[in-house]
Amino acid sequence: MELAVATSEGKERIIEVSDSAFGREYNRDLVHQTVVAYLAGRRQGTSAQKNRSSVSGGGRKPFRQKGTGRARAGTTRSPLWRSGGVTFAGQPRNFSKKLNRKMYRAALSSILSELARQDRLLVVDNFEIETPRTKALLEKLAEFRLLDALIINDPLDENLYLSARNVKGVAVCNVAGVNPVSLINSPKIIMTVPALRKIEEVLS
Repeated sequence: MELAVATSEGKERIIEVSDSAFGREYNRDLVHQTVVAYLAGRRQGTSAQKNRSSVSGGGRKPFRQKGTGRARAGTTRSPLWRSGGVTFAGQPRNFSKKLNRKMYRAALSSILSELARQDRLLVVDNFEIETPRTKALLEKLAEFRLLDALIINDPLDENLYLSARNVKGVAVCNVAGVNPVSLINSPKIIMTVPALRKIEEVLS
């Protein structure tokens, strides 16, 4: 498969890429399963409530078993009592879903292939700026007539990363930070040739 490498002057050159990485048919069901698994894995699952064994106190029987006219009680930390534990208290849990490595890589290949077919994937030789300035990044994006984009650069350029933190709709990551959700949500993907070769090596 062939992809065009764009330059700021508007010129293009053609490079050969792997069909298994950028020429795969779009598998909607697999992509959906991968996105669901990724979003589930991002959930913290740290919310917790205290049950009757977690709240302090309640070590002594509040009153004798018989003769008071009240319902029998063995602890003041029962859910029926004020400041008692919570019935069916929520506990920390793991929301992650199992997804095979082959399935995850196949989903990324499917997404990248569809992005290439939709002309949402822009390949460039390099995308770097000399100083960490937001204005410099906007000028660089303007050369390609873009406003919103996900920039995939490997190795990660620190100046580029710092400059993009204050720009809405622009994100910067390396190959290790690529995920299906960011690829799908970004209107345009700018990928350098070194990053493309590394992704190609991982997915092929």
